[in-house]
Amino acid sequence: MAIVTPVEVAPGARRRLAISSPVTGEPIGEIEVQNASDVRAALERARKAQPAWAAQSVGERVRYVQRALGLLIEKQDRIVEVVVRESGKPATEARMMEVFAACDSMTYWSKRAPALLRTERVPLHGLLRFTKKLEIAYRPLGVVGVISPWNGPVILSLDPTVQALLAGNAVLLKPSEVTPFSGRIVADLFREAGLPEGVLELLVGDGETGAALCEAGVDKISFTGSVATGRRVAVACAERLIPCTLELGGKDPMIVCADADLDAAAGGAIAGGFLNSGQFCCGTERVYVVEEVADRFIEKVVARTKALRQEASGEFDVGAMFWPRQLEIVARQVDEAIAGGATALVGGRRNPRLKGHFFEPTVLVGVRDDMALMREENFGPVLPIVRVRDLDEAIARANDTSYGLGANVWTRDARLAGELARRIDSGSVCINDLTMTYGVPEAPFGGRKQSGVGHVHGRDGLRGYTQALPIIRDRWGGRQAATHYPYGEAKDQGMKKLIRFLFGTPLGRWLS
Repeated sequence: MAIVTPVEVAPGARRRLAISSPVTGEPIGEIEVQNASDVRAALERARKAQPAWAAQSVGERVRYVQRALGLLIEKQDRIVEVVVRESGKPATEARMMEVFAACDSMTYWSKRAPALLRTERVPLHGLLRFTKKLEIAYRPLGVVGVISPWNGPVILSLDPTVQALLAGNAVLLKPSEVTPFSGRIVADLFREAGLPEGVLELLVGDGETGAALCEAGVDKISFTGSVATGRRVAVACAERLIPCTLELGGKDPMIVCADADLDAAAGGAIAGGFLNSGQFCCGTERVYVVEEVADRFIEKVVARTKALRQEASGEFDVGAMFWPRQLEIVARQVDEAIAGGATALVGGRRNPRLKGHFFEPTVLVGVRDDMALMREENFGPVLPIVRVRDLDEAIARANDTSYGLGANVWTRDARLAGELARRIDSGSVCINDLTMTYGVPEAPFGGRKQSGVGHVHGRDGLRGYTQALPIIRDRWGGRQAATHYPYGEAKDQGMKKLIRFLFGTPLGRWLS
Protein backbone atom coordinates (compact mmCIF):
# COMPACT_ATOMS: atom_id res chain seq x y z
CA MET A 1 0.00 0.00 0.00
CA ALA A 2 1.28 3.39 -0.92
CA ILE A 3 2.30 6.17 1.47
CA VAL A 4 -0.38 8.86 1.76
CA THR A 5 0.50 12.44 2.68
CA PRO A 6 -1.83 15.48 2.83
CA VAL A 7 -1.01 18.20 0.32
CA GLU A 8 -1.18 21.87 1.29
CA VAL A 9 -4.01 23.59 -0.57
CA ALA A 10 -5.48 27.07 -0.59
CA PRO A 11 -8.11 27.87 2.06
CA GLY A 12 -11.50 26.53 0.99
CA ALA A 13 -10.02 24.25 -1.67
CA ARG A 14 -10.70 20.54 -1.77
CA ARG A 15 -8.32 18.36 0.20
CA ARG A 16 -5.61 16.60 -1.80
CA LEU A 17 -3.51 13.56 -0.94
CA ALA A 18 -0.08 12.70 -2.35
CA ILE A 19 0.58 9.01 -3.01
CA SER A 20 4.15 7.66 -2.78
CA SER A 21 5.69 4.22 -3.30
CA PRO A 22 6.08 2.02 -0.18
CA VAL A 23 9.20 0.57 -1.83
CA THR A 24 11.15 3.69 -2.81
CA GLY A 25 9.21 6.57 -1.29
CA GLU A 26 9.07 8.21 -4.71
CA PRO A 27 5.88 10.09 -5.71
CA ILE A 28 3.22 8.16 -7.66
CA GLY A 29 0.59 10.85 -8.02
CA GLU A 30 -2.09 12.86 -6.23
CA ILE A 31 -5.82 12.49 -5.67
CA GLU A 32 -8.50 15.00 -4.82
CA VAL A 33 -10.77 13.91 -1.97
CA GLN A 34 -14.43 13.88 -2.95
CA ASN A 35 -16.80 15.21 -0.31
CA ALA A 36 -20.41 14.62 0.69
CA SER A 37 -21.68 16.89 -2.06
CA ASP A 38 -19.77 14.88 -4.66
CA VAL A 39 -21.16 11.64 -3.27
CA ARG A 40 -24.75 12.92 -3.39
CA ALA A 41 -24.26 14.03 -6.99
CA ALA A 42 -22.87 10.61 -7.93
CA LEU A 43 -25.81 8.94 -6.21
CA GLU A 44 -28.25 11.09 -8.15
CA ARG A 45 -26.62 10.09 -11.43
CA ALA A 46 -26.71 6.44 -10.42
CA ARG A 47 -30.40 6.66 -9.44
CA LYS A 48 -31.25 8.06 -12.85
CA ALA A 49 -29.27 5.38 -14.70
CA GLN A 50 -30.32 2.34 -12.66
CA PRO A 51 -33.90 1.73 -13.93
CA ALA A 52 -32.78 1.37 -17.54
CA TRP A 53 -29.94 -0.89 -16.43
CA ALA A 54 -32.33 -3.05 -14.40
CA ALA A 55 -34.69 -3.26 -17.39
CA GLN A 56 -32.01 -5.11 -19.36
CA SER A 57 -31.96 -8.88 -19.09
CA VAL A 58 -29.22 -10.55 -17.06
CA GLY A 59 -27.84 -11.89 -20.32
CA GLU A 60 -27.53 -8.36 -21.70
CA ARG A 61 -25.71 -7.24 -18.56
CA VAL A 62 -23.38 -10.23 -18.89
CA ARG A 63 -22.17 -8.93 -22.24
CA TYR A 64 -20.74 -5.80 -20.60
CA VAL A 65 -18.91 -7.95 -18.05
CA GLN A 66 -17.50 -10.11 -20.84
CA ARG A 67 -16.28 -7.05 -22.72
CA ALA A 68 -14.60 -5.78 -19.54
CA LEU A 69 -13.05 -9.23 -19.12
CA GLY A 70 -11.54 -9.04 -22.59
CA LEU A 71 -10.04 -5.65 -21.77
CA LEU A 72 -8.67 -6.99 -18.49
CA ILE A 73 -6.87 -9.81 -20.30
CA GLU A 74 -5.55 -7.43 -22.94
CA LYS A 75 -4.29 -4.85 -20.43
CA GLN A 76 -3.03 -7.23 -17.74
CA ASP A 77 0.62 -6.15 -17.97
CA ARG A 78 -0.33 -2.52 -17.42
CA ILE A 79 -2.63 -3.49 -14.54
CA VAL A 80 0.14 -5.50 -12.87
CA GLU A 81 2.47 -2.53 -13.29
CA VAL A 82 0.02 -0.20 -11.51
CA VAL A 83 -0.58 -2.64 -8.65
CA VAL A 84 3.13 -3.33 -8.13
CA ARG A 85 3.95 0.38 -8.15
CA GLU A 86 1.37 1.14 -5.46
CA SER A 87 1.83 -1.97 -3.32
CA GLY A 88 5.35 -3.29 -3.79
CA LYS A 89 4.12 -6.87 -4.12
CA PRO A 90 5.84 -9.29 -6.54
CA ALA A 91 4.59 -9.10 -10.12
CA THR A 92 3.60 -12.77 -10.13
CA GLU A 93 1.62 -12.29 -6.94
CA ALA A 94 -0.12 -9.24 -8.42
CA ARG A 95 -1.00 -11.19 -11.57
CA MET A 96 -2.24 -14.14 -9.54
CA MET A 97 -4.25 -12.25 -6.90
CA GLU A 98 -5.53 -9.34 -8.96
CA VAL A 99 -5.70 -10.44 -12.62
CA PHE A 100 -6.25 -14.19 -12.51
CA ALA A 101 -8.73 -13.95 -9.64
CA ALA A 102 -10.57 -11.12 -11.38
CA CYS A 103 -10.80 -13.07 -14.64
CA ASP A 104 -12.10 -16.10 -12.77
CA SER A 105 -14.69 -14.02 -10.91
CA MET A 106 -15.99 -12.32 -14.06
CA THR A 107 -16.17 -15.62 -15.93
CA TYR A 108 -17.89 -17.45 -13.08
CA TRP A 109 -20.58 -14.85 -12.46
CA SER A 110 -21.16 -14.33 -16.18
CA LYS A 111 -21.95 -18.05 -16.49
CA ARG A 112 -23.94 -18.49 -13.27
CA ALA A 113 -25.82 -15.21 -12.78
CA PRO A 114 -28.56 -15.81 -15.38
CA ALA A 115 -29.66 -19.04 -13.69
CA LEU A 116 -29.21 -17.79 -10.11
CA LEU A 117 -31.23 -14.61 -10.75
CA ARG A 118 -34.00 -16.28 -12.76
CA THR A 119 -37.47 -16.22 -11.23
CA GLU A 120 -37.75 -19.42 -9.21
CA ARG A 121 -40.82 -21.63 -8.84
CA VAL A 122 -41.04 -23.20 -5.39
CA PRO A 123 -43.24 -26.26 -4.62
CA LEU A 124 -45.60 -25.70 -1.70
CA HIS A 125 -46.37 -28.05 1.15
CA GLY A 126 -49.56 -29.56 2.47
CA LEU A 127 -52.93 -28.38 1.24
CA LEU A 128 -51.33 -25.23 -0.14
CA ARG A 129 -50.04 -27.26 -3.07
CA PHE A 130 -53.63 -27.71 -4.23
CA THR A 131 -54.66 -24.08 -3.87
CA LYS A 132 -51.62 -21.82 -4.41
CA LYS A 133 -48.53 -21.34 -6.58
CA LEU A 134 -45.34 -19.64 -5.39
CA GLU A 135 -42.58 -18.02 -7.40
CA ILE A 136 -39.72 -15.88 -6.15
CA ALA A 137 -38.42 -13.02 -8.30
CA TYR A 138 -35.01 -11.50 -7.57
CA ARG A 139 -35.24 -7.74 -8.03
CA PRO A 140 -32.27 -5.35 -7.80
CA LEU A 141 -32.01 -3.27 -4.65
CA GLY A 142 -31.24 -0.05 -6.53
CA VAL A 143 -27.87 1.56 -5.86
CA VAL A 144 -25.15 -0.35 -3.99
CA GLY A 145 -22.14 1.25 -2.32
CA VAL A 146 -18.91 -0.79 -2.51
CA ILE A 147 -16.05 0.22 -0.19
CA SER A 148 -12.94 -1.79 -1.00
CA PRO A 149 -9.57 -2.18 0.81
CA TRP A 150 -5.94 -1.72 -0.09
CA ASN A 151 -4.64 -5.27 0.22
CA GLY A 152 -6.45 -6.58 -2.88
CA PRO A 153 -7.30 -3.33 -4.62
CA VAL A 154 -8.44 -4.75 -7.97
CA ILE A 155 -10.11 -8.05 -7.09
CA LEU A 156 -11.81 -6.76 -3.93
CA SER A 157 -13.20 -3.80 -5.89
CA LEU A 158 -14.18 -5.80 -8.95
CA ASP A 159 -15.79 -8.88 -7.43
CA PRO A 160 -18.62 -7.18 -5.46
CA THR A 161 -19.07 -4.64 -8.25
CA VAL A 162 -19.61 -7.36 -10.85
CA GLN A 163 -22.13 -9.18 -8.67
CA ALA A 164 -24.06 -6.00 -7.91
CA LEU A 165 -24.10 -4.95 -11.58
CA LEU A 166 -25.27 -8.35 -12.83
CA ALA A 167 -28.08 -8.25 -10.26
CA GLY A 168 -29.30 -5.03 -11.91
CA ASN A 169 -27.97 -2.44 -9.48
CA ALA A 170 -26.01 0.72 -10.12
CA VAL A 171 -22.80 0.91 -8.08
CA LEU A 172 -20.89 3.64 -6.27
CA LEU A 173 -17.35 2.28 -5.90
CA LYS A 174 -15.04 3.83 -3.32
CA PRO A 175 -11.55 2.24 -3.35
CA SER A 176 -8.98 2.78 -0.60
CA GLU A 177 -7.15 6.10 -0.69
CA VAL A 178 -3.82 4.26 -0.40
CA THR A 179 -4.30 2.26 -3.60
CA PRO A 180 -6.51 4.69 -5.56
CA PHE A 181 -4.98 4.05 -8.97
CA SER A 182 -5.34 0.27 -8.63
CA GLY A 183 -8.95 0.68 -7.52
CA ARG A 184 -9.65 3.01 -10.44
CA ILE A 185 -8.82 0.17 -12.86
CA VAL A 186 -12.26 -1.38 -12.31
CA ALA A 187 -14.14 1.78 -13.28
CA ASP A 188 -11.86 2.29 -16.28
CA LEU A 189 -12.46 -1.25 -17.56
CA PHE A 190 -16.24 -0.88 -17.47
CA ARG A 191 -16.13 2.58 -18.97
CA GLU A 192 -14.10 1.23 -21.89
CA ALA A 193 -16.50 -1.71 -22.13
CA GLY A 194 -19.30 0.77 -22.86
CA LEU A 195 -21.23 0.50 -19.60
CA PRO A 196 -24.03 3.08 -19.67
CA GLU A 197 -23.12 6.36 -18.02
CA GLY A 198 -24.04 6.58 -14.35
CA VAL A 199 -24.33 2.82 -13.78
CA LEU A 200 -20.87 2.68 -12.16
CA GLU A 201 -19.64 5.81 -10.40
CA LEU A 202 -16.10 6.02 -8.98
CA LEU A 203 -15.61 7.90 -5.70
CA VAL A 204 -12.03 8.92 -4.88
CA GLY A 205 -11.11 9.81 -1.34
CA ASP A 206 -10.45 8.69 2.21
CA GLY A 207 -12.57 8.06 5.30
CA GLU A 208 -14.52 11.28 4.77
CA THR A 209 -15.69 10.01 1.38
CA GLY A 210 -16.51 6.56 2.74
CA ALA A 211 -18.57 8.01 5.58
CA ALA A 212 -20.45 10.22 3.13
CA LEU A 213 -21.22 7.16 1.00
CA CYS A 214 -22.67 5.30 4.00
CA GLU A 215 -24.84 8.32 4.84
CA ALA A 216 -25.89 9.25 1.30
CA GLY A 217 -28.94 7.01 0.98
CA VAL A 218 -27.77 4.00 -1.02
CA ASP A 219 -29.68 0.72 -0.76
CA LYS A 220 -26.83 -1.49 0.49
CA ILE A 221 -23.19 -1.22 1.51
CA SER A 222 -20.63 -3.90 0.71
CA PHE A 223 -17.57 -3.23 2.86
CA THR A 224 -14.23 -4.99 3.10
CA GLY A 225 -11.76 -3.69 5.64
CA SER A 226 -10.92 -3.40 9.32
CA VAL A 227 -13.14 -4.33 12.25
CA ALA A 228 -13.07 -0.77 13.61
CA THR A 229 -14.26 0.78 10.35
CA GLY A 230 -16.70 -2.08 9.81
CA ARG A 231 -18.41 -1.23 13.09
CA ARG A 232 -18.89 2.36 11.94
CA VAL A 233 -20.29 1.17 8.62
CA ALA A 234 -22.69 -1.17 10.42
CA VAL A 235 -23.93 1.65 12.68
CA ALA A 236 -24.50 3.96 9.70
CA CYS A 237 -26.42 1.23 7.86
CA ALA A 238 -28.47 0.35 10.94
CA GLU A 239 -29.50 3.98 11.38
CA ARG A 240 -30.80 3.97 7.79
CA LEU A 241 -32.24 0.42 7.96
CA ILE A 242 -30.29 -0.74 4.92
CA PRO A 243 -28.45 -4.06 4.61
CA CYS A 244 -24.69 -4.37 4.66
CA THR A 245 -22.16 -7.08 4.02
CA LEU A 246 -19.03 -6.76 6.16
CA GLU A 247 -15.92 -8.77 5.33
CA LEU A 248 -13.54 -7.89 8.15
CA GLY A 249 -10.36 -9.14 9.78
CA GLY A 250 -9.16 -12.58 10.76
CA LYS A 251 -6.81 -14.44 13.04
CA ASP A 252 -6.79 -17.71 11.14
CA PRO A 253 -5.47 -20.81 12.93
CA MET A 254 -3.65 -23.70 11.27
CA ILE A 255 -3.72 -27.12 12.95
CA VAL A 256 -1.06 -29.70 12.08
CA CYS A 257 -1.89 -33.27 13.09
CA ALA A 258 0.65 -36.00 13.82
CA ASP A 259 -0.08 -37.82 10.57
CA ALA A 260 0.16 -34.73 8.34
CA ASP A 261 2.40 -34.61 5.28
CA LEU A 262 4.90 -32.27 6.92
CA ASP A 263 6.47 -31.07 3.67
CA ALA A 264 3.04 -30.09 2.35
CA ALA A 265 2.03 -28.56 5.68
CA ALA A 266 5.23 -26.50 5.87
CA GLY A 267 4.60 -25.23 2.34
CA GLY A 268 1.03 -24.38 3.30
CA ALA A 269 2.20 -22.50 6.39
CA ILE A 270 4.66 -20.46 4.32
CA ALA A 271 2.07 -19.59 1.68
CA GLY A 272 -0.62 -18.85 4.28
CA GLY A 273 1.70 -16.67 6.36
CA PHE A 274 3.66 -14.76 3.74
CA LEU A 275 1.43 -14.42 0.67
CA ASN A 276 0.91 -10.71 -0.04
CA SER A 277 3.46 -10.07 2.74
CA GLY A 278 0.89 -11.51 5.14
CA GLN A 279 -1.57 -8.76 4.25
CA PHE A 280 -4.72 -10.70 3.48
CA CYS A 281 -7.67 -11.26 5.74
CA CYS A 282 -7.56 -15.07 5.72
CA GLY A 283 -3.81 -15.39 6.07
CA THR A 284 -2.46 -17.91 8.57
CA GLU A 285 -1.69 -16.02 11.78
CA ARG A 286 -1.42 -18.86 14.32
CA VAL A 287 -0.03 -22.39 13.88
CA TYR A 288 -0.80 -25.17 16.36
CA VAL A 289 1.26 -28.34 15.83
CA VAL A 290 1.09 -31.48 17.97
CA GLU A 291 4.21 -32.05 20.04
CA GLU A 292 5.29 -35.33 18.46
CA VAL A 293 5.93 -33.74 15.04
CA ALA A 294 6.63 -30.16 16.13
CA ASP A 295 10.42 -30.28 15.83
CA ARG A 296 10.38 -31.68 12.29
CA PHE A 297 7.62 -29.30 11.19
CA ILE A 298 9.40 -26.24 12.60
CA GLU A 299 12.67 -27.29 10.98
CA LYS A 300 10.97 -27.49 7.57
CA VAL A 301 9.20 -24.14 7.99
CA VAL A 302 12.42 -22.41 9.04
CA ALA A 303 14.34 -23.83 6.08
CA ARG A 304 11.66 -22.72 3.62
CA THR A 305 11.42 -19.27 5.18
CA LYS A 306 15.17 -18.72 4.98
CA ALA A 307 15.01 -19.51 1.26
CA LEU A 308 12.47 -16.76 0.54
CA ARG A 309 13.75 -13.74 -1.39
CA GLN A 310 12.69 -10.29 -0.20
CA GLU A 311 13.64 -7.48 -2.55
CA ALA A 312 12.45 -4.17 -3.93
CA SER A 313 12.79 -5.13 -7.60
CA GLY A 314 13.60 -7.97 -9.95
CA GLU A 315 12.52 -11.48 -9.05
CA PHE A 316 11.50 -11.92 -5.41
CA ASP A 317 8.99 -13.77 -3.25
CA VAL A 318 7.99 -11.37 -0.48
CA GLY A 319 7.44 -7.67 -1.06
CA ALA A 320 7.00 -4.57 1.03
CA MET A 321 4.39 -3.80 3.63
CA PHE A 322 1.81 -1.74 1.78
CA TRP A 323 1.14 0.76 4.56
CA PRO A 324 3.55 2.40 7.04
CA ARG A 325 0.96 2.20 9.83
CA GLN A 326 0.62 -1.56 9.35
CA LEU A 327 4.38 -1.96 9.45
CA GLU A 328 4.40 -0.22 12.83
CA ILE A 329 1.73 -2.60 14.15
CA VAL A 330 3.65 -5.67 12.99
CA ALA A 331 6.94 -4.40 14.44
CA ARG A 332 5.31 -3.56 17.79
CA GLN A 333 3.66 -6.97 18.14
CA VAL A 334 6.86 -8.85 17.26
CA ASP A 335 9.04 -6.70 19.54
CA GLU A 336 6.64 -7.20 22.46
CA ALA A 337 6.51 -10.96 21.85
CA ILE A 338 10.32 -11.25 21.81
CA ALA A 339 10.59 -9.09 24.94
CA GLY A 340 8.05 -11.41 26.57
CA GLY A 341 10.07 -14.56 25.90
CA ALA A 342 9.34 -15.55 22.31
CA THR A 343 12.19 -16.45 19.97
CA ALA A 344 12.52 -15.41 16.33
CA LEU A 345 13.99 -18.40 14.48
CA VAL A 346 13.93 -16.35 11.27
CA GLY A 347 13.49 -12.62 10.76
CA GLY A 348 11.88 -10.65 13.55
CA ARG A 349 12.72 -7.14 12.36
CA ARG A 350 12.46 -4.57 9.60
CA ASN A 351 14.71 -5.55 6.74
CA PRO A 352 17.89 -3.42 7.19
CA ARG A 353 19.02 -3.99 3.58
CA LEU A 354 16.01 -2.36 1.96
CA LYS A 355 15.02 1.28 1.94
CA GLY A 356 11.24 0.91 1.91
CA HIS A 357 8.66 -0.57 4.26
CA PHE A 358 9.93 -4.14 4.45
CA PHE A 359 9.51 -6.51 7.37
CA GLU A 360 11.46 -9.74 7.17
CA PRO A 361 9.50 -13.01 6.84
CA THR A 362 9.42 -14.10 10.46
CA VAL A 363 8.96 -17.42 12.29
CA LEU A 364 8.42 -17.24 16.05
CA VAL A 365 8.25 -19.91 18.73
CA GLY A 366 7.69 -19.61 22.46
CA VAL A 367 4.71 -17.29 22.03
CA ARG A 368 1.92 -17.14 24.62
CA ASP A 369 -1.80 -16.76 24.07
CA ASP A 370 -1.90 -13.51 26.07
CA MET A 371 0.53 -11.73 23.72
CA ALA A 372 -0.87 -9.09 21.38
CA LEU A 373 0.63 -11.04 18.49
CA MET A 374 -1.75 -13.90 19.29
CA ARG A 375 -4.80 -11.79 20.22
CA GLU A 376 -4.81 -8.96 17.66
CA GLU A 377 -4.77 -9.18 13.89
CA ASN A 378 -1.15 -9.00 12.74
CA PHE A 379 -1.58 -8.62 8.97
CA GLY A 380 2.11 -9.03 8.26
CA PRO A 381 4.69 -11.67 7.25
CA VAL A 382 4.80 -13.25 10.71
CA LEU A 383 4.19 -16.92 11.53
CA PRO A 384 3.96 -17.85 15.25
CA ILE A 385 4.15 -21.61 15.87
CA VAL A 386 2.77 -23.16 19.06
CA ARG A 387 3.34 -26.72 20.30
CA VAL A 388 0.25 -28.46 21.72
CA ARG A 389 -0.18 -31.75 23.60
CA ASP A 390 -3.04 -33.02 21.48
CA LEU A 391 -5.79 -32.00 19.07
CA ASP A 392 -8.23 -31.09 21.84
CA GLU A 393 -5.78 -28.46 23.04
CA ALA A 394 -5.27 -27.29 19.45
CA ILE A 395 -9.01 -26.82 18.93
CA ALA A 396 -9.46 -25.02 22.25
CA ARG A 397 -6.65 -22.57 21.50
CA ALA A 398 -7.70 -22.11 17.88
CA ASN A 399 -11.20 -21.09 19.05
CA ASP A 400 -9.87 -18.78 21.77
CA THR A 401 -10.14 -15.62 19.67
CA SER A 402 -12.56 -12.83 18.94
CA TYR A 403 -12.17 -13.54 15.21
CA GLY A 404 -13.52 -16.35 13.06
CA LEU A 405 -12.87 -15.93 9.36
CA GLY A 406 -10.96 -18.98 8.14
CA ALA A 407 -8.93 -21.93 9.36
CA ASN A 408 -7.00 -24.86 7.94
CA VAL A 409 -6.34 -28.41 9.09
CA TRP A 410 -3.55 -30.72 7.92
CA THR A 411 -3.97 -34.49 8.20
CA ARG A 412 -4.07 -37.58 5.97
CA ASP A 413 -7.16 -38.87 7.81
CA ALA A 414 -10.26 -37.66 5.93
CA ARG A 415 -12.64 -38.58 8.74
CA LEU A 416 -10.54 -36.80 11.35
CA ALA A 417 -10.22 -33.75 9.11
CA GLY A 418 -13.99 -33.43 8.83
CA GLU A 419 -14.46 -33.82 12.59
CA LEU A 420 -11.87 -31.15 13.36
CA ALA A 421 -13.28 -28.79 10.74
CA ARG A 422 -16.71 -28.93 12.37
CA ARG A 423 -15.24 -28.15 15.79
CA ILE A 424 -13.48 -24.96 14.69
CA ASP A 425 -15.55 -21.82 15.26
CA SER A 426 -14.79 -20.24 11.91
CA GLY A 427 -16.48 -18.96 8.78
CA SER A 428 -14.76 -21.61 6.66
CA VAL A 429 -12.22 -24.40 6.98
CA CYS A 430 -9.79 -25.74 4.36
CA ILE A 431 -8.23 -29.19 4.65
CA ASN A 432 -4.64 -29.67 3.49
CA ASP A 433 -4.55 -26.19 1.98
CA LEU A 434 -4.16 -22.64 3.16
CA THR A 435 -7.41 -20.77 3.67
CA MET A 436 -8.45 -20.02 0.09
CA THR A 437 -12.25 -20.05 0.38
CA TYR A 438 -12.58 -16.60 -1.18
CA GLY A 439 -11.12 -18.07 -4.36
CA VAL A 440 -13.98 -20.58 -4.62
CA PRO A 441 -16.99 -18.50 -5.72
CA GLU A 442 -19.38 -21.44 -5.25
CA ALA A 443 -18.67 -21.30 -1.50
CA PRO A 444 -20.28 -18.68 0.75
CA PHE A 445 -17.45 -16.65 2.27
CA GLY A 446 -17.98 -14.80 5.52
CA GLY A 447 -16.87 -14.60 9.11
CA ARG A 448 -17.97 -15.47 12.61
CA LYS A 449 -17.70 -13.15 15.60
CA GLN A 450 -15.72 -9.98 14.73
CA SER A 451 -14.76 -11.26 11.30
CA GLY A 452 -17.85 -10.02 9.58
CA VAL A 453 -21.56 -10.08 8.80
CA GLY A 454 -23.17 -11.86 5.86
CA HIS A 455 -21.60 -13.68 2.97
CA VAL A 456 -19.97 -12.88 -0.31
CA HIS A 457 -20.04 -15.50 -3.06
CA GLY A 458 -22.24 -18.54 -3.37
CA ARG A 459 -25.88 -18.34 -4.38
CA ASP A 460 -26.82 -16.22 -1.38
CA GLY A 461 -23.91 -13.84 -1.94
CA LEU A 462 -25.13 -12.89 -5.41
CA ARG A 463 -28.77 -12.83 -4.32
CA GLY A 464 -27.75 -10.57 -1.43
CA TYR A 465 -27.72 -7.76 -4.01
CA THR A 466 -31.41 -8.35 -4.68
CA GLN A 467 -34.77 -8.34 -2.97
CA ALA A 468 -36.29 -11.82 -2.94
CA LEU A 469 -39.88 -11.02 -3.94
CA PRO A 470 -42.39 -13.84 -3.28
CA ILE A 471 -45.31 -13.84 -5.71
CA ILE A 472 -48.20 -16.09 -4.67
CA ARG A 473 -51.03 -16.98 -7.07
CA ASP A 474 -54.34 -18.58 -6.20
CA ARG A 475 -54.99 -21.58 -8.44
CA TRP A 476 -58.77 -20.97 -8.43
CA GLY A 477 -58.89 -17.31 -9.28
CA GLY A 478 -59.68 -16.06 -5.76
CA ARG A 479 -62.72 -18.22 -4.99
CA GLN A 480 -61.37 -19.22 -1.59
CA ALA A 481 -60.98 -15.59 -0.52
CA ALA A 482 -64.48 -14.82 -1.74
CA THR A 483 -65.94 -17.34 0.74
CA HIS A 484 -63.81 -16.28 3.75
CA TYR A 485 -66.65 -14.59 5.63
CA PRO A 486 -68.94 -14.98 7.49
CA TYR A 487 -67.58 -16.88 10.49
CA GLY A 488 -69.85 -19.20 12.43
CA GLU A 489 -70.08 -22.35 14.53
CA ALA A 490 -70.05 -24.64 11.51
CA LYS A 491 -66.89 -23.05 10.09
CA ASP A 492 -65.15 -23.14 13.47
CA GLN A 493 -65.98 -26.84 13.97
CA GLY A 494 -64.84 -27.60 10.44
CA MET A 495 -61.48 -25.93 11.13
CA LYS A 496 -61.16 -27.92 14.37
CA LYS A 497 -61.69 -31.21 12.51
CA LEU A 498 -59.22 -30.19 9.79
CA ILE A 499 -56.54 -29.44 12.42
CA ARG A 500 -57.06 -32.82 14.08
CA PHE A 501 -56.89 -34.65 10.76
CA LEU A 502 -53.92 -32.81 9.22
CA PHE A 503 -51.68 -32.66 12.26
CA GLY A 504 -53.01 -35.42 14.48
CA THR A 505 -53.26 -38.43 12.16
CA PRO A 506 -50.59 -40.32 10.17
CA LEU A 507 -52.38 -39.74 6.87
CA GLY A 508 -52.93 -36.05 7.61
CA ARG A 509 -49.30 -35.51 8.61
CA TRP A 510 -48.24 -37.21 5.38
CA LEU A 511 -50.45 -34.87 3.40
CA SER A 512 -49.30 -31.79 5.30
